Amino acid sequence: MAAPEPAPRRAREREREDESEDESDILEESPCGRWQKRREQVNQGNMPGLQSTFLAMDTEEGVEVVWNELHFGDRKAFAAHEEKIQTVFEQLVLVDHPNIVKLHKYWLDASEAGARVIFITEYVSSGSLKQFLKKTKKNHKAMNARAWKRWCTQILSALSFLHACSPPIIHGNLTSDTIFIQHNGLIKIGSVWHRIFSNALPDDLRSPIRAEREELRNLHFFPPEYGEVADGTAVDIFSFGMCALEMAVLEIQANGDTRVTEEAIARARHSLSDPNMREFILCCLARDPARRPSAHSLLFHRVLFEVHSLKLLAAHCFIQHQYLMPENVVEEKTKAMDLHAVLAELPRPRRPPLQWRYSEVSFMELDKFLEDVRNGIYPLMNFAATRPLGLPRVLAPPPEEVQKAKTPTPEPFDSETRKVIQMQCNLERSEDKARWHLTLLLVMEDRLHRQLTYDLLPTDSAQDLAAELVHYGFLHEGDRMKLATFLESTFLKYRGAQA
Repeated sequence: MAAPEPAPRRAREREREDESEDESDILEESPCGRWQKRREQVNQGNMPGLQSTFLAMDTEEGVEVVWNELHFGDRKAFAAHEEKIQTVFEQLVLVDHPNIVKLHKYWLDASEAGARVIFITEYVSSGSLKQFLKKTKKNHKAMNARAWKRWCTQILSALSFLHACSPPIIHGNLTSDTIFIQHNGLIKIGSVWHRIFSNALPDDLRSPIRAEREELRNLHFFPPEYGEVADGTAVDIFSFGMCALEMAVLEIQANGDTRVTEEAIARARHSLSDPNMREFILCCLARDPARRPSAHSLLFHRVLFEVHSLKLLAAHCFIQHQYLMPENVVEEKTKAMDLHAVLAELPRPRRPPLQWRYSEVSFMELDKFLEDVRNGIYPLMNFAATRPLGLPRVLAPPPEEVQKAKTPTPEPFDSETRKVIQMQCNLERSEDKARWHLTLLLVMEDRLHRQLTYDLLPTDSAQDLAAELVHYGFLHEGDRMKLATFLESTFLKYRGAQA
């Protein structure tokens, strides 16, 4: 017969269970009821300006997210700039890149005690890059060169996306505290909202926005010209170079708990054994901002650039056109394959050819590889144009506002955050032959099936229909052009058949 557990141990376990239950308590819900704020606070690195960040639940997706709050004491000043705040956040919601922390939703909350901006962001469970580097150093491990290159490529992919907007979106707050890493090695840049939001607000509302520059331990991430001249993209390149250096050496020793000195940075640079890596970092840390290369050109630097494998190119092509294929196309194709058939053959003089058969390919590894490519771990930035596709609306400084009569602002529709992985369309003539009846089936990335019907008018265009679906929250902004192209080809096919 097992001995009973000691009373102190049972008491400790009950205390832990009670604490866990307390942390999962729901403190507040979003107006739409989708987001539920919990008691548990999360540390997403040093996110300037945020008075509180809580773990929350997305009840639709069943995933954890972060509930962020910005508090404003001057309720009157907040109300005067409410429209400008809404405009900024509506644009930030459209910033969509696999290596940027996604801002899902925002809303404003004003009460007698004060005002808040609440916004929901993606939760990165594995913590900040700085935390990961500290753990790696504590375990007496060195940074893997392959991982360093992959992380640099992902960070530059995000910066290239931001800098290619017109006008460029400048992060202005890039440190190892605002870069996060997922468990699968995916890098995410956070705090993109900070500089845009703080610059858009007048002085009387900036008080809660704390600058990262105020943190002495992060001063070395900012270039010499910071604060003296107008910010340009070169500010982010300097910060990236310091992050790349810290990733390579795991930690740049600070002077106690204060700032990192120039001598410590010089020692870290000299400790790099790879001359290409050292030259790459030094060109990012050039004191003259005009001499720092662009994020896009850095992707072609010899330390990062490599010719992508045919496997990676094929995976990107497959994912880009997956919406045109059946849902389980990979599984069906693999079932129909003859595993003894030759996949590839390499001729060799005076010897039998070298052959690879389908039986030598792991289909489970193929599924994982496709998932990693879909998540953004292996971007194809080396072949991308300098201007990325699917740009958000311009996050430009607003022009001088024209005096106009204010009308009540309607509640914005919830933006669709899920991507479409498959599209099907059917057109049928109405009984009077006067119009077409459209049936559209969208399969979302969480396997949700969304069926929409519509009676087409002669004046309707594929572009207008796609834009309307985005506006009403049925379609992700990043899928708008894809759906418009798909509908256009469908319209041509059906109308051509009727001609």
